[in-house]
Parts: sequence; structure tokens; C-alpha cells
Amino acid sequence: MTPPSHTPAFRPENPRALFLAFTTLALQGFGGVLAVVQRELVERRRWMTNEEFIEDWAVAQVMPGPNVVNLAVMMGDRYFGVRGALAALAGMLAAPTVLLLIAATVYAHFADHPAMAGALRGMGAVAAGLIGGMAIKLGTALLQHPLGWPTAGALALLTTLAIAGLRIPLPWVLLVLGGAACALSWHRLGRP
Repeated sequence: MTPPSHTPAFRPENPRALFLAFTTLALQGFGGVLAVVQRELVERRRWMTNEEFIEDWAVAQVMPGPNVVNLAVMMGDRYFGVRGALAALAGMLAAPTVLLLIAATVYAHFADHPAMAGALRGMGAVAAGLIGGMAIKLGTALLQHPLGWPTAGALALLTTLAIAGLRIPLPWVLLVLGGAACALSWHRLGRP
């Protein structure tokens, strides 16, 4: 079996390409762009491998601020330094800010209309489906994790139970379970 590639096939040509790519991504995401970002950056543009995406996404989640914006800044910095980070950040924020202001104005006028409530419920269901599909797609990476899929899956299950079932605050879960996962992986990889 051939080991998975850890080198992306392509890279953005310049900061402008990053800006346009993240503007396009930001305009596709209502209620979360995770699934769209993975498909666009890994599968379509091939600027990242699936493994890089998972690693960067994990870091983006523990940093303060919106996850996708953190990912955009990290990726922009990786390829073009501060210029790339600013281009990716601008791409994620510029057009959506304008659209948000327009949507807020429209919502203020029609907030009491039943069709508006139905539309919002429908968007929530679609977002939940996209996130579920994304979890299934990324779950295949557990097969290649140094801990093996049973241990990695058990840690994922414990994390879900701790946050959703026991309502333990995320920083504590990250500290305990995330720390345990890092220590176990480090040990399994044979590092001192």
C-alpha cells in the first residue's frame, strides 16, 4: 500500500489568488463553510493534502476567533508570509461583511414573517447535513492516524460525550483529552 502524500500538488500563484479563493469560499458559506473549504482547498485546488487540512483545522479550532478565518490566515502566511495572511483574511471578510449588512437590513424588515423563520430553520438543517457529511469524509483519516482508528475514534467519542453530554467547557476538554491524544501520538511515533 502506498503511503499518503503529504505534499500538496499545487500552491496558490500569488496573494491575489488567495484573496479570490477565500472570497469565493466565504460567499458559499452560510452557517459554516467547513465542508466547502475542505472540498475547495484539498480536492479541487489541491493546495493542501487531506492530512494537512486536518492538522491545520485542529490548530485553527483551538485558536481564538472563527475557525475558517484562522485557517485562512495560517494558509496565507504559509505561502506568502504577512502579505498572504492579509490577502486571505481580506478574502474571508470583505464580501461577507457587505452581504451581512445587507442581510441584516432585510431581516430587520421581515423578521416577523413566518416564511423568514422557515427559511432560517431550513438553512440550519442544511448546515447540519454538510457538517455531518464532512465528519464522515474526514473520518477516513483516522485509518492512517498513529493511534489507530479504535483509539482515535474512542477519543473522538469521549470528546463528544464530554462536550455535548456532560457540558464540560471546551478548554478543559482540549487540555485533558487533547493533551492525552498528543502524548499518546508522540509516544506511538517513537519520540523520546
